[in-house]
Amino acid sequence: MMGYWPDMAGYGFGHWLVFIVFIVVFIYPIGRILGRIGLSPLWSILAFIPIVNLIALWILAFAEWPQSGSRPST
Repeated sequence: MMGYWPDMAGYGFGHWLVFIVFIVVFIYPIGRILGRIGLSPLWSILAFIPIVNLIALWILAFAEWPQSGSRPST
């Protein structure tokens, strides 16, 4: 028989391990990309806020990015 449901509530070690792996796999690359375009890597925290992350992605997509390297002459 299954235990009383409050006994099963809460986060165990496995949940925290998955959360930390998620942070490393998801947030770290976003922070690196933001750092390369001249923004603070801390802006990657916006990826966790549901509607704000979409708005930030659209702003980032159409923003003026700094040029890296030389541009080929035409």
